[in-house]
Amino acid sequence: MDAGRHAVKRIVGDSLAVEATVYRDGHELVAARIRYRAPGERRWRAVPMTYERDFDRCRGSFTLDRLGRWTFTVDAWSDRFESWRSDLSSKAAAGVDVALDLLGGALLVDEAGAAARGRDERTLTHVAATLRDGTRPTAERVAEALSPRLDALMRRHLPPADLTSAPAEYPVAVDRERAVFGAWYELFPRSQSPIAHAHGTFADTERQLPRLADLGFDVVYLPPIHPVGVTNRKGRNNALQAESDDVGSPWAIGNAHGGHTAVDPRLGTLDDFAHLVRAAQALGLEIALDYALQCSPDHPWLTEHPDWFFTRPDGSIRHAENPPKVYEDIYPPDFWCDDRQGLWNACRDVLRFWIARGVRIFRVDNPHTKPFAFWEWLIGEIHRDHPDVVFLAEAFTRPARMKGLAKLGFSQSYTYFTWRNAPWELREYVEELAHTGMAEYFRPNFFANTPDILHEYLQHGGRPAFRVRLLLAATLSPSYGIYSGFELCERAPREPGSEEYLHSEKYELRQRRWDAPDSLDPDLRAVNRIRRENVALRTLPNVRFLHAEDDAVLFYHRYAPGNDLLVAVNLDPRRVRETMVHVPLGDLGFGEDEPFEVEDLLTGTRYTWRGERNYVRLDPAERAGHVLRVVRAAAAAPGSAP
Repeated sequence: MDAGRHAVKRIVGDSLAVEATVYRDGHELVAARIRYRAPGERRWRAVPMTYERDFDRCRGSFTLDRLGRWTFTVDAWSDRFESWRSDLSSKAAAGVDVALDLLGGALLVDEAGAAARGRDERTLTHVAATLRDGTRPTAERVAEALSPRLDALMRRHLPPADLTSAPAEYPVAVDRERAVFGAWYELFPRSQSPIAHAHGTFADTERQLPRLADLGFDVVYLPPIHPVGVTNRKGRNNALQAESDDVGSPWAIGNAHGGHTAVDPRLGTLDDFAHLVRAAQALGLEIALDYALQCSPDHPWLTEHPDWFFTRPDGSIRHAENPPKVYEDIYPPDFWCDDRQGLWNACRDVLRFWIARGVRIFRVDNPHTKPFAFWEWLIGEIHRDHPDVVFLAEAFTRPARMKGLAKLGFSQSYTYFTWRNAPWELREYVEELAHTGMAEYFRPNFFANTPDILHEYLQHGGRPAFRVRLLLAATLSPSYGIYSGFELCERAPREPGSEEYLHSEKYELRQRRWDAPDSLDPDLRAVNRIRRENVALRTLPNVRFLHAEDDAVLFYHRYAPGNDLLVAVNLDPRRVRETMVHVPLGDLGFGEDEPFEVEDLLTGTRYTWRGERNYVRLDPAERAGHVLRVVRAAAAAPGSAP
């Protein structure tokens, strides 16, 4: 990645494939090896690479069996022994006198013997003597020279005479699987009270966990849980003037009760939070926290370290701005202030504080508005001691900056998925993520909505649109997420043309009826079950888009050994779509007229298909699409087409 400046990314258990072009002048053959070190190791290990002479290409691999930052490089050298054996074999086969060639080979064996010990040394000494022994038949000496036994010994002991190495040592960042694969659910703990208009607590949040575990989620992400500032507090619907009972934005962090290492007393205590973390773990869930490096005017840092913030010409501290937007309730730190070291260390220690309390996943708020050098340093500091920590970058910004943050160490990233709704947009975007260099370092998380983003597709498409976006997010990306209320199809904007929610939960409490009859809970439960049961959905580069004759239907193949899925989604939430989809028969191992079965994993229904072109009908009132598992052989009693 960028000539070794940045690390490629893998997860524990992956085999890292390495290729290199290796060549030299003349006719001599070359040999190469991968030299690598695991995290914490000083000594190098090595594995040989295979050499494809016609293309001067060497290939090899090694297994990444632990978390952390690995390093590898490639060594190459002239393969003197294999070159000698190749020439010897050709000459002997042509009946050319090889007496001198055998003597030359004996010298190479002598050199290897000098580097060997014990039985290997004795064997090599004996072989060298055999090659020199002119009293033995030539065929016998040639057979000894070409024996697999000698080949193994020479590869083990003959030192390279002209070893050269790649110009850099290349890093590999190895994470746990949750950095790549997982279903996320975002909720505000303060909205979890069963009592109308009452402020929720960690205990109330804990009572929601069994429902989320039953739906099949992996991560429960909490917006900031810290004390909320009072000065310039925002009111409902982002009003500049708050009423006495307004709860304010949780991203305005800090008041008299503390800052980034405190919790809002209305939520409970740190012990209550620790209990929530343990309860989640017992259900197979992880709690993710928001990491937002900004302060309300009431944050303790403003009193203790006013020099950590930007000062305006009149001496006042500058609040956050994104012209023409103004955020009077928060102050951004100055990461290049004179006490940069103190500020950076304090930000690092905030993470250490929550890591010590069982948190291993952080959603990072607006990282593109902070120095890139800071993130590279901070993530490196945390991963040195806690390589299992996952960082999600919430950076809805320009492509180069999103890519840069991913390269600097963020485990995964929010994406443009929310704004990609047409079939051609989705194909183009997912192709970029899956089949370009981005696949080596940029891990997408397809959130279908967020507290800030209610796309017009959801606003105007009704319940079918929510089902479409859920199915796309869950089957196109290994990691996806929804924000609470998605399952109830909440879609009222603050005003026409706005992506902000009316009565946004960022500024007020929201109580919801989770037992609503038209809830999308069955859809969530189904897609999360399918994701866990099908390994093809656990990675991204295995997606391939296929042809559907109706442009409103997106058709794609997700594949892994023994697990082929064909997904068809109707992106038109208002109309029934009937079309023929084109199946890659050759890749699936079927002949042109051979019948085969597909099972819809959403309903359990099986259909018999035959040939490349097959029929689908998708009524958005009934279903958003099909997730079809390819069955290797057709059943005796064919079903109808879907």
